[in-house]
Amino acid sequence: MLRVLVVGAGLTGSLCAALLRRTVAGPLHLALWDKAGDAGGRMITANSPQNPRCTADLGAQYITCTPHYAEKHREFYEELLAHGVLVPLTSPIEGMMVKEGDCNFVAPQGISSIIKHYLKESGAEVFFKQRVTQINLRNNVWEVSKETGSPEQFDLVILTMPAPQILELQGDIVNLITECQRQQLASVSYSSRYALGLFYEVGMKIDVPWAGRYITSNPCVRFISIDNQKRSIESSEFGPSLVIHTTVPFGVTHMEHREEDVQQIISQQLETILPGLPQPVATKCQKWRYSQVINSAANCPGQMTLHLNPSLVCGGDGFTHSNFDGCVASALSVLEALKNHI
Repeated sequence: MLRVLVVGAGLTGSLCAALLRRTVAGPLHLALWDKAGDAGGRMITANSPQNPRCTADLGAQYITCTPHYAEKHREFYEELLAHGVLVPLTSPIEGMMVKEGDCNFVAPQGISSIIKHYLKESGAEVFFKQRVTQINLRNNVWEVSKETGSPEQFDLVILTMPAPQILELQGDIVNLITECQRQQLASVSYSSRYALGLFYEVGMKIDVPWAGRYITSNPCVRFISIDNQKRSIESSEFGPSLVIHTTVPFGVTHMEHREEDVQQIISQQLETILPGLPQPVATKCQKWRYSQVINSAANCPGQMTLHLNPSLVCGGDGFTHSNFDGCVASALSVLEALKNHI
């Protein structure tokens, strides 16, 4: 039986797992590990601890599909639309750049429902809070170590974490990465920012004429979403949620600061934009050290193969670009690289 490990429960990792399940004809043991406590990666949806049905997208807010990708990735969009995972974005987003032919979509059950759709389709055994620390080659199989528990062995490993985290791995992988590949991985750069989710009690109204708004005049706040309005959801069973994304300069400046201090600054700046908001019943502050790719790995068409047989492959937006279609393109590139080994 082919034993495969996918590291990273974001869009690239979950889609790689689903595509492997579709592609591999024989027996397949498919495992997926992620260091976080839930699926989503940078498409994470947070739940209010007061009411789990009250949710907020703390990463990606919506998906923009260009005419090029509407055709190239048609099957992926059609599948997600057919299952109701995606629906057209109809709520007003102030300041959104709209290009002719673009279509925008939201996920009614939260942006992480896209990842959970693919994970369910993959049938993978998913394990959270599993941080990979070492990858070694033992008798022509990969022995993968994590912070807790015993090492496990796999015939094929796919890494979909940010490029700097790949370079932090220990073991034989250090010597398998060529100097050229090391330079390519080191050249991948990311923006950094914070996201703050605010969860309100049932019946609370946020009276603004928009569901999302880009802010251009504040040094801290770049985007605000009334998340339930963005997804066109009204309910008497849970209150609204609000998401604030900071500017990149603010994120870079405060990346090593205490989360409580950062949250206080964001809340103070929010008050200048939306004065008079009541106190939320719960909050969730998310640090995005690796938010969006600024420079992707040069001369890597969607993936990087570190070892051919047994296969050890890297994928993710660090090899393409940071959006839905970039991750889909990377997952397809990973499968193409593995087609003679699965």
